[in-house]
Amino acid sequence: MASNSILVIGGGFSGLTAALEAAELGHEVFIVEKTPFLGGRVMQLNKYFPKLCPPSCGLEIQYQRIKNNPKVKFFTLAEVTKVNGAPGAYEVTVRIRPRHAGPNSPDLSGLCGELNAEVPNDFDFGLSTRKAVYMDAPFAFPQRYVVDKTALSSADKAKVQKCGYFDLNEEEKEITLNVGSIVIATGWKPYDVKKLTNLGAGEIENCITNMQMERLASPFGPTNGKILRPSDGNAPRKVAFVQCAGSRDENHLHYCSYICCMASLKQAQYVREQYPDAEVTIYYIDLRTPGRYENFARKILSDENVHAVKGKVAAVTRDKAGDDVWVIVEDAVSGAKSVERFDLVVLATGMQPSLADSPLPLDISMDAEGFIQDGGGKGIFAAGCAKQPLDVTKSAQSATGAAMQAIQTVRGR
Repeated sequence: MASNSILVIGGGFSGLTAALEAAELGHEVFIVEKTPFLGGRVMQLNKYFPKLCPPSCGLEIQYQRIKNNPKVKFFTLAEVTKVNGAPGAYEVTVRIRPRHAGPNSPDLSGLCGELNAEVPNDFDFGLSTRKAVYMDAPFAFPQRYVVDKTALSSADKAKVQKCGYFDLNEEEKEITLNVGSIVIATGWKPYDVKKLTNLGAGEIENCITNMQMERLASPFGPTNGKILRPSDGNAPRKVAFVQCAGSRDENHLHYCSYICCMASLKQAQYVREQYPDAEVTIYYIDLRTPGRYENFARKILSDENVHAVKGKVAAVTRDKAGDDVWVIVEDAVSGAKSVERFDLVVLATGMQPSLADSPLPLDISMDAEGFIQDGGGKGIFAAGCAKQPLDVTKSAQSATGAAMQAIQTVRGR
């Protein structure tokens, strides 16, 4: 049966943009998001380009547009499990996991504080812990708690059941959506740093990823915006950024992730703003600062306390006498090897498509890295970082293009 509705898989910045563009042109749109909240990776940032806005700057506008547009329907904790049909008439099966919390729950932060069990907080990339009842995303949308039932101790389960706002017996369900076209906006994930064994990732406490640095700098993060060493909570005075950590590497990601250089320059500014006496060193192969970002790069690199060293980092090790970190690097200009000691090391890990190891049940063409090539004329279109590494602005532009293609499909043009 033909349908003018459009499915958007992924509720990050690209997915929200594509959904709203289509809905505001009169089409019913369904957003399917696998996490409990919309917003995607942007919500985990401290600031994003081009204006260095906090995430609320763009996301809250999108959330208001969704609230005010009855044509947009969204499902969180949801995943597409089956797709049948053809362009103009797809039947999509969606599995929705239970949230266990009702839509009209009051502020339950007091209850959360009473719970004992804690688990690593994925939103903070393991830099903090959370309770089994949580709403850990700042300005979360939807504004609804979620219960991690597997993390509830027996005592905590009793407290939750006594509260009366939860249904621990809620089960997952399946729904069927009839749509004419599909936009895939599944976004990206940070490359698994545990695979970078030579760079100390996952073993050295004061060797963190660029996304962990975003959480440390965020006022909603584990340190309320203070950039502190995870090992001892002290302020770092000497910070290194290691570019292409896993990118442009035949053993890891073959490609350049596009935004890593700009992210490190931005984070160098975070450090210098908080600590006027701190020194920052950026080890790079090539600094990629395209277009309008050149001026920002020049501004940061003109700071006498920011040093850019063209060289390949061979290893990162822990200081045997304490928590400091040693960086072994070969200077690409002089050819000399050096060993430098730092308080904190930040690995600029690359962007890997979320579909790299969890493909969708769709007949689409993907490259060896997991990026979508095209929908093969099937009315299926990729947007944002599901297609290639992009910054937020270009992701939004890509999403608009995908939405227009989806609309042309359902309108038969």
